[in-house]
Amino acid sequence: MEFVAEATIRTQSGKGAARQIRRNGQIPAVLYGQGTSRLIQLEPKSIQHILVTQAGSTGLISLTIQGDEQAPQRTAVIQDVQRDPLDGSLLHVDLLEVSMDKPVRVKVPVHMTGGVPIGVKRDKGVMHQSMREVHIECLPNVIPDQIDVDASALEINQGIHVRDLRVAEGIRILDDPEGMVVNVTVPISEEKLSAMLTSEASPIAEAPEPERAAEAPAAPATPSEPSK
Repeated sequence: MEFVAEATIRTQSGKGAARQIRRNGQIPAVLYGQGTSRLIQLEPKSIQHILVTQAGSTGLISLTIQGDEQAPQRTAVIQDVQRDPLDGSLLHVDLLEVSMDKPVRVKVPVHMTGGVPIGVKRDKGVMHQSMREVHIECLPNVIPDQIDVDASALEINQGIHVRDLRVAEGIRILDDPEGMVVNVTVPISEEKLSAMLTSEASPIAEAPEPERAAEAPAAPATPSEPSK
């Protein structure tokens, strides 16, 4: 999926300049690529629209940079996003410029399909999705919006590893092939859970203070001989 965004060249960097940019209703950003980095500021509406879509983290962005006389039109992908930990507002965006004939490395979300695993429905197991995204390498025009994983056939003590993922030709997954993407485990019984909680809540007994050895009384001082 391809998006459109507008940016403007900025000349100042630092926390103070970034705060001023945000006060002016823009988002500070950096465009990396071709061995360089360029300071820019983005229109927040276009970036917010990209981020809320399912393909926001992988979609190609047709970026128009006002003030860039050499190359006002660039193609980029979102590399990183920083948000305010309190209200979730955008603080900073890193973009990576891409060339359509050169492979890029990006993170792609993992999307579970097929419904509830059989080991959960039938045997009341517990599904654990350990990986929410995977790292891939491919040409920009074949970056998938997501990687679908069907876990519906999983029974208890079964799982899907990175090596089991199916991707289109030309896409290489960079994560450890033995990494667990999703698995179904035996549910913890109420007795075991209660025992674990009780064990964690039990105070640790303090070791008794070692007894001190009785100190031997000091030997009386030997009187000095009177001088002759």
